[in-house]
Amino acid sequence: MGDPSLALPGGADPVERTRVLRRAHEAFTRDGSVEPPVRAVIARSWRRCARARVSPESAPRQTRPEAELPAYREQHPLAPVMPLFRDLVGAFAARGAHLLAVCDARGELLWVEGETATLRRAERLGFVPGTRWAESAMGTNAPGTAVAVGEPVQVFGAEHFSRLVHPWTCAAAPVRDPGTGRVLGAVDITGGDGLAHPHSLAFVQAVARAAEAQLALLAPEPPAPRDTLAALGRDEALLVLGGRRIPLGRRHSEILTLLAHHPEGLSGEELAFALYEEESVAAVTLRAEMSRLRALLGAGNLPSRPYRTAVPLEADFTAVTRHLAAGAVSAALTRYPGPLLPASSAPGVVRLRRRIEEQARAAVIARADPGLLADWVCSPWGAEDPAVWRALAEALPPQGRPAALARVRSLDEELGGGRATYPQPARP
Repeated sequence: MGDPSLALPGGADPVERTRVLRRAHEAFTRDGSVEPPVRAVIARSWRRCARARVSPESAPRQTRPEAELPAYREQHPLAPVMPLFRDLVGAFAARGAHLLAVCDARGELLWVEGETATLRRAERLGFVPGTRWAESAMGTNAPGTAVAVGEPVQVFGAEHFSRLVHPWTCAAAPVRDPGTGRVLGAVDITGGDGLAHPHSLAFVQAVARAAEAQLALLAPEPPAPRDTLAALGRDEALLVLGGRRIPLGRRHSEILTLLAHHPEGLSGEELAFALYEEESVAAVTLRAEMSRLRALLGAGNLPSRPYRTAVPLEADFTAVTRHLAAGAVSAALTRYPGPLLPASSAPGVVRLRRRIEEQARAAVIARADPGLLADWVCSPWGAEDPAVWRALAEALPPQGRPAALARVRSLDEELGGGRATYPQPARP
């Protein structure tokens, strides 16, 4: 059995493989069936594209004004390693009539460089800086899928979801912040069928690792570790306290989330009211829970009267709300992996979770950015949100609206929304 991460198994005929993949692509876009030899990584990506109502006829759109691009690139965390990318990938790309491309964590192309004739072909395709190649915008493609799954990926010909990109082959690997592990973007090599060789995937992965090593060397001396709480998109929070990583149980996650939200502290009565659905819970129950938490964290880290943390926690949900308040919607969504402690039914957590999600949702709708709206409806928490789907339909160009409108109608019927008014595609 061949390596499933490789687009073209050893000895495979690229012409025959192309023919079979195009037939499989037609079958999937017609009735959703996945036929051999579609690889699992591609099948999963196609299904994500279908759920997001990406059209197989999708074409890239310029999402950032050309005048804004130089400043954005200069400030991007991957800018310091562009010389390394050019040294390692640039010469290889030029010799093979390929392209070097670098995108950010949202799949927006920042740099596209390479041999002149190939660049001209890419420009006609729309593979140029300032366009967005996220899966939610352009379907399966190496840079967009690499940042979506956080893994290296190779995409050959008709494995691309958009038919427009079927003549191309690409391989990309995500580049992570060496300090936090957060995906900063991806480095990609794009060209013809020759890139389906196993070496291209290994090569681009090695380039990404080299970039991460250089970023680590360039990083300033790390500050003293902060006490942080990660509670978004997870049922049980992770606390970093004095450099220690402490996984928390469900109740302790709820307690520290509430205390992080109230750095001034909460009385026993206030904390019990926010924690327990039953109003008759005895005070001794909370005291016992706090005693167990104090034993886990250390007595000096959890003072009482009122209950509070000795040093305010930097919580991930606080960072999101801070970005939203400043109007930095894209930055907020980058740091929003999902709702706050989604399995919690503690009243105070439920109220806070709803508030954060409503703020983020309202900001995305108000911004009317197709990329942000598509990211929201591609998420598990936004996939069945008719208001955001409706906003996406309104924000898309006429040719991109039918799929989004169909999803709005479907959700309205499922949710019993009754009649609704839908924006209609403009007549040509």
